[in-house]
Amino acid sequence: MQWIQFVLILMGQCSFFTCHLYEYHFIQEEKTWDEAQSYCREHFTDLATVSDMRDLERLTNPSQTTDAWIGLRSINERAIKEWHWSLPGEKLKFICYNETGQQKYFFIDESKNWLQAQSYCREHHTDLVSGLEQINSDEFKERVEEFNDQDISNKFLWIGLFREIWSWSDGKNFSFRHWDPDSFEDVASKKCAMTTSNGKWSSDICTDQKPFYCYDDKVILIKEKKTWDEALDYCRENHRVLVSITDSHQQRWVEKRAKMADTEFVWLGMRYTCTLDLSFRVSDRSVCKPNLAPKKKTVRCDSDLAVAMKRDGKWYKKAVSEKFNFICVK
Repeated sequence: MQWIQFVLILMGQCSFFTCHLYEYHFIQEEKTWDEAQSYCREHFTDLATVSDMRDLERLTNPSQTTDAWIGLRSINERAIKEWHWSLPGEKLKFICYNETGQQKYFFIDESKNWLQAQSYCREHHTDLVSGLEQINSDEFKERVEEFNDQDISNKFLWIGLFREIWSWSDGKNFSFRHWDPDSFEDVASKKCAMTTSNGKWSSDICTDQKPFYCYDDKVILIKEKKTWDEALDYCRENHRVLVSITDSHQQRWVEKRAKMADTEFVWLGMRYTCTLDLSFRVSDRSVCKPNLAPKKKTVRCDSDLAVAMKRDGKWYKKAVSEKFNFICVK
């Protein structure tokens, strides 16, 4: 019997390279941070949340260089202190990493405070080394050994882990920050974050009036149980498309919706085919790597299958006749 090979079916009008799951809006009207939050929640989704450098590039408009509120606000330091990957203090040497290229990790033999180190890595590489997978890698350990071989008394290095006292307005736990290393003055009274003319972030008194950035979420979790074809038709008729995930950035965004589903799985806009003698090859600009769960047994091509995301973010092959919640893009 023919083995299953899968192809990704893009539904609707958007392409791999232009379809965004959320949009940013610059509002020139000046408001306090709380007023800006209320405005964004009434007209869009919330004040802008930024999850990585790509978001930052989309958010920042060169013609809009004025200070503007974003959805990051200081929280009660005694109530929550969480560590995240990716604050100022003493000066240490550090290790940067690159997402691409043969060499991934770079020991930087310069002493900087944490924010300066982060800025250096983002300018010359990708970021400070972050995550257990990177820290446990052999190449990272080699860079640490290079550092340890130096005849210096201070054997500490910066990595991308920080203690969090800031929270996003929409409740998302994205750890991305883009602070200006020179902006932390009188921070006790400056509890709300804003963009600045140099593209980095600073903070100010929340009752000051400024323009602001909202975002409009295009991803909608539909808490109705439907087959894959029914879900596809529903999204086309009522919104735009059944969501397709084309990179790890979108994977994170959609995964947060899947956690709120009433069913164990949610349908995605991807379907297997048993009739085409094709295998789907993923390019660097489409899906980095399908987030398929490990195979437990061989699946033969005896039914129509589509891709569903479990609440843990993994993708599974499911018969299109099963009924799950699903995610549309409007």
